[in-house]
Amino acid sequence: CVYPGLRIHEYLYFQVLSPGDIRYIFTATPAKDFGGVFNTRYDQIHLVPADPPEACGELNNGVFIQDQIALVERGGCSFLSKTRVIQEHGGRAVIIADNAYDNDSFYIEMIQDSTRRTADIPALFLLGRDGYMIRRSLEQHGLPWAVISIPVNVTSIPTYEMMQPPWTFW
Repeated sequence: CVYPGLRIHEYLYFQVLSPGDIRYIFTATPAKDFGGVFNTRYDQIHLVPADPPEACGELNNGVFIQDQIALVERGGCSFLSKTRVIQEHGGRAVIIADNAYDNDSFYIEMIQDSTRRTADIPALFLLGRDGYMIRRSLEQHGLPWAVISIPVNVTSIPTYEMMQPPWTFW
């Protein structure tokens, strides 16, 4: 499946398969004017939290990001810089979670910086609470990554409403 012409305010969904306590479908928004689009569906791929979380320079766990998807935290440098760091480490895509952990509803429009650089991998924005809950679950289980499917076509899932994280209804 190819997802041509994704624009801002269109959503992209991914499902956490493990760990089981966060086995939900999460909603993300693609970057507005940089990065690639998903032309492949990954049924089981690792979502690896970057170390350090802001991914503004060299990564301590870059070897684990190769051919996987990175979970990065907002702040410290531009969205584009983070995306390029993950791309340089061989990541297939980057999911950038808001650094406001209580943000459960406001999507930020990720735009490129003024450097005229580009990035080829998809960059997605994730709500702060969702990013926090994923990282917290991994820490509690002592796991280096989550296993996800991305992108997920929610129109084909009748129970989509029941599979959303419970905290999105607060």
